[in-house]
Amino acid sequence: MSEIMEHEINKLKKMVSQISTKVEESLNLSIKALMNSDSILANNIIDSDHEIDSIEIDIEEECLKILALHQPVAIDLRYIISILKINNDLERIGDLSTNISRVVILLSESSKIDIPDEINIMSDIVSKMLKNSLDALFNKKLDLAISVQKMDDKVDDINSKMNNLIQNKISNDSHDSIQLMKLLSISRYLERTADHCTNIAEDVEYLINGEITRHHLDS
Repeated sequence: MSEIMEHEINKLKKMVSQISTKVEESLNLSIKALMNSDSILANNIIDSDHEIDSIEIDIEEECLKILALHQPVAIDLRYIISILKINNDLERIGDLSTNISRVVILLSESSKIDIPDEINIMSDIVSKMLKNSLDALFNKKLDLAISVQKMDDKVDDINSKMNNLIQNKISNDSHDSIQLMKLLSISRYLERTADHCTNIAEDVEYLINGEITRHHLDS
């Protein structure tokens, strides 16, 4: 690797670290805002989303510049390809955190409603998935990347339970149907976030061993 390209890739790694920190913070704060019915915090998350969008654009431009000027090969090429994809997933997680925050604000404007345990459990799992997928990326931990992919099934199962729970509650008492549907939206946003974390983990696996894999399942 030339010194110039090494410098560019090191610069890129710092940018990826920056967006990763901001996205992880945004997700965790959106969950905190939900649990505490904190509309002020939710608004702050929404207002800061443009920072993530801006870094995402900068990373994409940096990747394309490296590809055009240096024509990387082997592991360097895999890194650039992986980062282009991971960058997009991180930006989408930032968007989903903003979506959760918007629902938090809507919930705070109406009568208080209890957050189901399923949402709490799902939030913990998704937060861990993001943390572990990023840890796998920065420390090249293949086993951790694979474990993140396996966690996605549990999130899907809980989201299905939430669908059934909300439908049953609305059928038995339609008084809080609007609020309950908002909770269902949050469940869906968390499930989509888990999907993006899984995508990141799959790209980390590709980065490490050069193999494109999907959905590791227990036998």
